[in-house]
Amino acid sequence: MTKPLFAIYGAYGHTGRLVAAELLARDARLLLAGRDAAGLNAMADELGGPAAGERVRTRTAPVDDAAALREVMTEADVLIQCAGPFAVTGAPLATAAAEAGCHYIDHALEPHHVKGVFDTAQATAQRTGAVMIPGLSFYGGLGDLLAGAVSDGIADIDRIVVAYAVNGWRLTTGAKNTATLLFAATERLTFGDGALHAGYVEPRNAVFPFPPPLGPRTMIAPFPSSEVVTVPRHVPVRNIDLMLSTSAFEAQDAFESEHIGADERAATDFTVAVQAIREGGSAAGQLTGHDLWRAGALASVEAAVRIAEGRGPAKTGVLAPGEAFAAEPFLRALERRGAFTLTLRGEG
Repeated sequence: MTKPLFAIYGAYGHTGRLVAAELLARDARLLLAGRDAAGLNAMADELGGPAAGERVRTRTAPVDDAAALREVMTEADVLIQCAGPFAVTGAPLATAAAEAGCHYIDHALEPHHVKGVFDTAQATAQRTGAVMIPGLSFYGGLGDLLAGAVSDGIADIDRIVVAYAVNGWRLTTGAKNTATLLFAATERLTFGDGALHAGYVEPRNAVFPFPPPLGPRTMIAPFPSSEVVTVPRHVPVRNIDLMLSTSAFEAQDAFESEHIGADERAATDFTVAVQAIREGGSAAGQLTGHDLWRAGALASVEAAVRIAEGRGPAKTGVLAPGEAFAAEPFLRALERRGAFTLTLRGEG
């Protein structure tokens, strides 16, 4: 039986390299895709060259070449999209995947892109049998899954708070471009009173009480991440608050770090905390770990492998991470692979 073929778009970026290395460690076959033929060939050589044999191939497919993208999607079983900013690259690849019936996962943070995939690709993906999970990465994806794990079995939740505390984050070129677009946007997506809203929101500073030893931290709120789109699909909640610690941008070279080494980029510490609050009680949980880039890569690879091996969701179409997989077991699987440590506290 032929092994599934995993396509990685943007394979020569930092996240793409982590995804490729993890898939190869699981003995997968790879199709490296992107617009830069030289970069793809260099990446293939870096991953093993001739020694990798047929396990690593390349395909040049610029994001504006619909025919080339269609060839990638027709050949691959699953695509992992790693090339941001997704406000620019996301729609063409998601459309091509849905039309070809290619399973699709992306590393998007941008809520407008994630909403766009739900709005435009749902019917096509259901018709072609594709499973599509946008936003399955560190920001957005882990928050969505943790919200699902914390809220499991709880009804009538008034508010979910998702808070990211990050130290030592050094942005890649794609992440820098994404951050620039996100924080300059005047139309934000928010979720309140049981509905998604679009419009200007005044940014503010807040304080979030992270559990010891981290303690209270100053936060940027609202943080423009995709949980406002995905969490309500599988959690009964009326309001969602998203926050990011101001410490995320305090590294001296946070925005000037495109060319640093992989080991230096991996030197991050993070805590993702979720509170689910309702009248008469609350539940909470957190993920703590190092190297947010690797945590995101492991999440997308775990989902892709499960889908390719027939262990994915029972239904097709565009799904939130916590809608596609049972949240706590999925997070526990990532914990066993060293992505983070998961702690859950029930209602009290």
